[in-house]
Amino acid sequence: MSHIYQVLVVWSVDKRTMSIYEEIELEDMTFDDETQTYTYPCPCGDKFEIGLDELLDGEDVALCPSCTLRIRVIYEEEDLPQWQEERWHA
Repeated sequence: MSHIYQVLVVWSVDKRTMSIYEEIELEDMTFDDETQTYTYPCPCGDKFEIGLDELLDGEDVALCPSCTLRIRVIYEEEDLPQWQEERWHA
């Protein structure tokens, strides 16, 4: 088994079993249309982030890039805006 594969497997398992700081409703988050990313203030001063593509793929955990806290995003898939793929192919 390659080292990269092992790291990805461990990260995937850790992501499913990690503790969640808080559960946040999607409508309480801020959506950036340019980056197609939802954010929410983190107690550390940074922001939790999760991409629209991740939400559309069924992911529901937003990470803070500056600390170890994570939040679970509560949402219904039909409430999500449509992915604007043309932004990434311009």
